[in-house]
Amino acid sequence: MHNGVKQIRRALISVSDKAGLIEFARELVGLGVELLSTGGTCKSLKDANLPVRDVSEVTGFPEMMDGRVKTLHPKVHGGLLAIRDNAEHRKAMEEHGIGAIDLLVVNLYPFEATVAASKPYDDCVENIDIGGPAMIRAAAKNHDDVAVVVDVADYAHVLEGMKEHAGGLTLAARRKLAQKAYARTAAYDAAISNWLAGELSIETPVYRAIGGVLSESMRYGENPHQSAAFYKTPELRPGVSTARQLQGKQLSYNNINDTDAAFEAVAEFDPARTAAVAIIKHANPCGVAEGATLVEAYEKALRCDQTSAFGGIVALNRTLDAEAARKIVEIFTEVIIAPGATPEAADIIASKKNLRLLVTGGLPDPRATGLVVRTVSGGFLAQARDNAVVDDMELKVVTKRAPSPQELSDLAFAFRVAKHVKSNAIVYAKDGATVGIGAGQMSRVDSSRIAAWKAAEAAKAAGLPESLAIGSVVASDAFFPFADGLLAAAAAGATAVIQPGGSMRDADVIAAADEAGLAMVFTGHRHFRH
Repeated sequence: MHNGVKQIRRALISVSDKAGLIEFARELVGLGVELLSTGGTCKSLKDANLPVRDVSEVTGFPEMMDGRVKTLHPKVHGGLLAIRDNAEHRKAMEEHGIGAIDLLVVNLYPFEATVAASKPYDDCVENIDIGGPAMIRAAAKNHDDVAVVVDVADYAHVLEGMKEHAGGLTLAARRKLAQKAYARTAAYDAAISNWLAGELSIETPVYRAIGGVLSESMRYGENPHQSAAFYKTPELRPGVSTARQLQGKQLSYNNINDTDAAFEAVAEFDPARTAAVAIIKHANPCGVAEGATLVEAYEKALRCDQTSAFGGIVALNRTLDAEAARKIVEIFTEVIIAPGATPEAADIIASKKNLRLLVTGGLPDPRATGLVVRTVSGGFLAQARDNAVVDDMELKVVTKRAPSPQELSDLAFAFRVAKHVKSNAIVYAKDGATVGIGAGQMSRVDSSRIAAWKAAEAAKAAGLPESLAIGSVVASDAFFPFADGLLAAAAAGATAVIQPGGSMRDADVIAAADEAGLAMVFTGHRHFRH
């Protein structure tokens, strides 16, 4: 027929998610479609007084083994896989009493939701669908003759197409549905295989699949000539992927990337202990601080680099309150992300119609395990999330002078921030706030110099007579290979240093610290972030 239209005369419906089921099935019946169904779906259709045949009537076999075996039968798969224009296939159908199935409607057992709900192992296994994916793949393969629907959101499109084409669907429509069907089973199998790898502590499985579902298409990617979309994975980690956007225009690719970096950084600070704010620009912190209140933390974070904060992302570790909201809207900000927002704070943010406000309902756990993936030419790198937290590290004093309690507190703060600064990373901090950050330089000494310069510029902006780095501490995300980076920090006014240690020249660096009167501690943990 024109446009490859094939009539839909017989449909098999077997769905776990029954949203929209009755309305869809009623429309199909109205279009003259015979319905076949299974188990709970069949009961729902019968309860709605719709004409439907149970698959067990067609196959001659009852559902068995707790419903594990019901559609795995030649009369089902033959009806899906038979090529209608193939004489041998038609002959086999006639000989074995196999009726054609023109439309398959299946959505799968809720495996991902079962895992996300932390159900027991056996419950997760029982929610691995077998018959569903087998039928989906069969129907999708035979899309020249069969249409397959795996998403409730496609019911309306299918009905529109059938009404437009006198009860049929075009080849283009069937191909599009087939592509989606294979993508769904691929993501489903990825979720299962990754869950099993985690359960079995297999860190590097031979085959690694990553599956996601489209959250939104974007106007463009990192640059206007790049197409982009945002996909969500089964991992329910609080953050930009789980947030509700209360207001503001659509998030861009760069907004999402930067907002994720901001929220992960601020999550390092326990909200039960302190309020904390992170201001991010181009995925790097330009100011991080903790305080008794959010507004205090914000003001301290902003002081570190007011110029870079303009047009940045602000992340908070507590519910956004009115006082902090009033302060934040004083300068142009792209996104605010927080666990929550008071109604008064939301009203204040609403005065800036383009400012996005995201609420997540919680903070990501910085100690949680997870997978970080980055593409390279011809493949991808996968590694465990950096879930090392400075509070859990054994800090080793390596200099003659030990840090004071205040220095020790600031050292832990600075190292916590350095974890979220692009390497090579140098962070100056004082009184629970960053005062200078050097990020992403090819040389660690250059990062030290840039951070010191930033601290001096911040002092000028605040009208202070001396650099904010005077009396600060400094953190390095990796060891100092030479003493020059450490001496640059000392020259800027730092009094104490925190670094991983582990260089062949550690002894030289320690000696330089002693000569400069610095206190230094080693963490034994590196925080490279490329």
